[in-house]
Amino acid sequence: MKKNKKKDYIKIGILGGTFDPPHKGHLYISKIALKKFRLKKILWVITKKNPLKNKPYLKLKERMRLSKEITRKNNKISIKYFDEKIRSNSTFNLLHYIKRKTKANLFFLMGSDNLKKFHKWKNWKQIPKLAKIVVFPRKNHSRNSIATNNLNKKDLIYINSKKIDISSSLIRKFW
Repeated sequence: MKKNKKKDYIKIGILGGTFDPPHKGHLYISKIALKKFRLKKILWVITKKNPLKNKPYLKLKERMRLSKEITRKNNKISIKYFDEKIRSNSTFNLLHYIKRKTKANLFFLMGSDNLKKFHKWKNWKQIPKLAKIVVFPRKNHSRNSIATNNLNKKDLIYINSKKIDISSSLIRKFW
């Protein structure tokens, strides 16, 4: 009997971003993804700077430290920084690198707020070839976007969970 090679690979979740700062919403969606997709682990991949946003408020070192602190009780979440190793801060390059190194089935986690600008991401139409895109609901953000209208429905997995009502930008307003 021939085995399905794709099912033999481990499953890894990727949650990328500036994490400026990391918060309970990041942790919440990570826990849901770990359970729902039976992921071996989730990588929180922190980038120095998002090309579509302003300069981060916190330094990279501080965002890494805070991310490690908020995830310290969950050994299935690892904090990583790849920008220098892959010489890029693009999700496409990150997923391509991780896929090549691990041969894992990748699940890219994002909030529905990211769908609005997803079509501006580098090689955005190629991302579903590297990872399943898992979209979590965010308060006041729709699933409809240029990207969702141009990608196959099978490329996006929508999670029905409570809407995340916290964001890094909201937290920064109170600092």
